Amino acid sequence: MSQIEFTKKETDIICRKIQLYFHEELEQEIGQFDAGFLLDFFTEEIAPYFYNRGLYDAQSILESRLENIGEAIYEIEKPTQFVR
Repeated sequence: MSQIEFTKKETDIICRKIQLYFHEELEQEIGQFDAGFLLDFFTEEIAPYFYNRGLYDAQSILESRLENIGEAIYEIEKPTQFVR
């Protein structure tokens, strides 16, 4: 599996959100450097669970859509003597 990576801009935004969360919810100040370390930890240890859940959800939606397509094709099938 390839490693989950964020752009510099995404990293900056996420780190600011981490800092804001610590400030508002925990009444603690953390610097950009510490927020970056926390982001690295979550990216390596926690993000794969969210990533996999997203894949499972996408697969479920795709299977449902393919089933609907199969039903739609069956509905427009013309009657013949051939039976599958």
